[in-house]
Amino acid sequence: MWKRTDHQHKIKAGDGPQACQCKDMGSAWEPAMPHPLELSEFQSFQVFEDIRYYVKEVGAQLVKKVNAIFQLDITKNGKIVLQWTIDLKNGSGDMYPGSARLPADTIFTIPEPVFMELVLGKINPQKAFLAGKFKVSGKVLLGRKLERLFKDWAKC
Repeated sequence: MWKRTDHQHKIKAGDGPQACQCKDMGSAWEPAMPHPLELSEFQSFQVFEDIRYYVKEVGAQLVKKVNAIFQLDITKNGKIVLQWTIDLKNGSGDMYPGSARLPADTIFTIPEPVFMELVLGKINPQKAFLAGKFKVSGKVLLGRKLERLFKDWAKC
């Protein structure tokens, strides 16, 4: 559902973060933060870095539309290995690694392979949730707004 075919070849373990290639985003991109080698081994880390750049560029518009804070806990073997917060409620929006600084409206707990399938459009988010492939706590219906963010990111 969140299809981004141009990024499939870019999202490989060991690759560095990739910049969104939207027409209106011609500025040079730098990694959002230095990261240890073990984090770069996770495919989802690179996806989050790319989405972070997108949020930085269009965050003010997203805050007006979304008005929510999302926390995404990426798991491997049942343990949280990556945690990202997407704050589209305050200021001009922000996305950062770690738990939410303010209370999150919705928290997603997603195994990394499921997250990658969702981002690459290989599985439907609603069907995956109903099948128990990931968990959502808080305001579950706000998940539709996060889905919209991922779809918009995939278009650029």
